[in-house]
Amino acid sequence: MSNLALAAIRRAAVLALGLAACYPEVQAMPASAGTPPPEEPAAAAEPGDSLPVLPGLEVLLQDSLHLVRGKRVGFITNQTAVASDGRSAIDLLFGHPEVKLVALYGPEHGLRGGIGSGESIRTYRDQVTGLPVFSLYGATQRPTAAMLHGVDVLLFDMQDIGARPYTYVWTMAMAMEEAAKQGIPFVVLDRPNPITGTVQGPLMAMEMRNRGQAITGYYPVPLRHGMTAGEIARYINAEYNIGTKLSVVPVQGWRSDEWFDRTRLPWIDPSPNIRNLDAALAFSGLVMLEATNLSVGRGTSAPFTYVGAPYLNTPELLRRVRGYHLPGVRFDTASFTPRGTEWMQFRNQHVRAIRLRITDREAYKPVLTALVFLVEIQRMHPQNLGMGSMLQMLGSRWAPEAVRRGDDPREINRRWEAELAEWASVRERYRLYPGGRCVTPGTPACAAARGNGDRSAGGRVGG
Repeated sequence: MSNLALAAIRRAAVLALGLAACYPEVQAMPASAGTPPPEEPAAAAEPGDSLPVLPGLEVLLQDSLHLVRGKRVGFITNQTAVASDGRSAIDLLFGHPEVKLVALYGPEHGLRGGIGSGESIRTYRDQVTGLPVFSLYGATQRPTAAMLHGVDVLLFDMQDIGARPYTYVWTMAMAMEEAAKQGIPFVVLDRPNPITGTVQGPLMAMEMRNRGQAITGYYPVPLRHGMTAGEIARYINAEYNIGTKLSVVPVQGWRSDEWFDRTRLPWIDPSPNIRNLDAALAFSGLVMLEATNLSVGRGTSAPFTYVGAPYLNTPELLRRVRGYHLPGVRFDTASFTPRGTEWMQFRNQHVRAIRLRITDREAYKPVLTALVFLVEIQRMHPQNLGMGSMLQMLGSRWAPEAVRRGDDPREINRRWEAELAEWASVRERYRLYPGGRCVTPGTPACAAARGNGDRSAGGRVGG
């Protein structure tokens, strides 16, 4: 029997026995008599030991084409939407005889990628497909009624990186709202959270979303949210009554404790400054410092590996930060001069910095680490550090005030952990994948998480 046939049988078994038990709305293929029991993918599986990890894009093409067949399809996507063999989602859908693509929609950084952070993007016609490409990061950040004219179903497929300020999931959320207004079904082709299902940092209160750009924090999730785009879509659609007719096509074979480089899926830089998995992980904490006048290394060959400013007393800062014995990361003094044309702090200035080198991803706490830097720099350089309000970034009124007072960052983080423990039961209702880590071990929410079945197979999940 071919590997493809075996994979289909195993996917059907996992789907029927796992997903259907948890989500009655799942559309599953019936398992044939004699189908072997589902096998949960091992965290350290070797090739051939478990189902291959396939993004929702490929699951759609294998067993969920009914969601788009005979309909005019609008596609919200970018360069990260590729199949497991690297083929572009745009090319696969445009060339498929049962898919009628009629419009494309591009997010921040553009449909084909490479555009700098915060740069406005125009609407144009794609040279490859000839289709209109409507910009969702220019004059508007949500599709207008005119952009959706003639569209019967909206697809979303982009690789998120697991941090609240990253804009792609909020482009999705705004499009979901507009789709609901127009009565257009919305389909998320899901992808792994590359930095796993671990949850850390401040949970943003709803009233804080207008204290910054909505596109960097549109609905309440933690700074490192631990969810996939599909899970976030399910969460916001139900909890905030968006009313979208939502379908999520899940990732096949992925566990939420699995790092992206274990999936064997191709890494495509999701934006110009996220050039590898460690940068994505570090971003989930260091992005906090981008709400200040500190540099995180934009304009260097290694963005999101530094904390720096021309005014820093780096030997003293290094001594203080090392005193916290933060796990999974090593610190050294460094210096650099940021150069380039995109947005960055201290362009063409000499910057004194601390360089961060992740030594253990599992142990590393990116949010706590960034918070330690923020508090210690505030203590050392209160006249130099420009913080702004930080209300949206830190998610509340109390946290920026605590930082300005120079409160112990470990105490601030403990309060965040208590908030996350309360939110965990809400998040749990919308999870699709096994293996996620608990926020606070020993809590009832964590016990419930450990008891969940396998939700990683293919097939559609209703919203």
